[in-house]
Amino acid sequence: MDTVTSADGTRIAYEQVGDGPVVVIVGGAMSRGVDAGALASALSRAGLRAVTWDRRARGSSGDARGSSPERETEDLAAVIEAAGGDAAVLGHSSGAVLALFAASLGVPVQALFLSEPPLHFGVDEPADDLPDRLQSLVDAGAAGEAIVTFQLEGVGLPQQMVDSIRASDQFASLLPLAQSTVYDAALVRQLSTPTSDMLGVSAPVTILRGEQTFPVLISAADRLAEEMPTAEYVIVPESVMHRPDPEATARIVRERMP
Repeated sequence: MDTVTSADGTRIAYEQVGDGPVVVIVGGAMSRGVDAGALASALSRAGLRAVTWDRRARGSSGDARGSSPERETEDLAAVIEAAGGDAAVLGHSSGAVLALFAASLGVPVQALFLSEPPLHFGVDEPADDLPDRLQSLVDAGAAGEAIVTFQLEGVGLPQQMVDSIRASDQFASLLPLAQSTVYDAALVRQLSTPTSDMLGVSAPVTILRGEQTFPVLISAADRLAEEMPTAEYVIVPESVMHRPDPEATARIVRERMP
């Protein structure tokens, strides 16, 4: 992986695959750049150069305690600049919220592809103090409790599913990502209702969601499409339960690249 230094001095790790127009992938909560590997490979096969990266407090990237959505926006800007300064951005889940926010703050984006952003528009919002409670758990060394609390309250997963994840071998790999849940909770809480600047970005926008996904994400995508009448809204049959299908998503992106 290569690294780039963000505006506040935080080191951000990124990786590139393929040749052609650049697509920067912004992952969602508790994900690292490597988790977008299949999607990056599909974009590469479609004739694009895919850039994956570890958002701060994840994987090989650094961290600056107390980071905000604005700092993560600077991270994305640094990755885009490192990739040549001319890129489309494909954001999934909270990564879609970050991508849209970054574009609204003037980060240069050729096109936006927003996959199932977890927007609430004022309905059933997570508690205001969730980021602070998560930080307290992380500071107390209770990474597992932070992960579980975020899954239950920030993501809204059912208790049975969370219990199953906690009992699985996968859970240990999530523990190093505990600090990132603080930032994701703050990001989605601050921007759960998009600002007018977010809704009015000048870049072409494509909103993506699976045909089968969580009801709250269907409502979010539907509402965002209503609020952004110039955006294209694409339902992807191959994407199931908040998992973007790599080949179908790559095809949609390739067909809509500027």
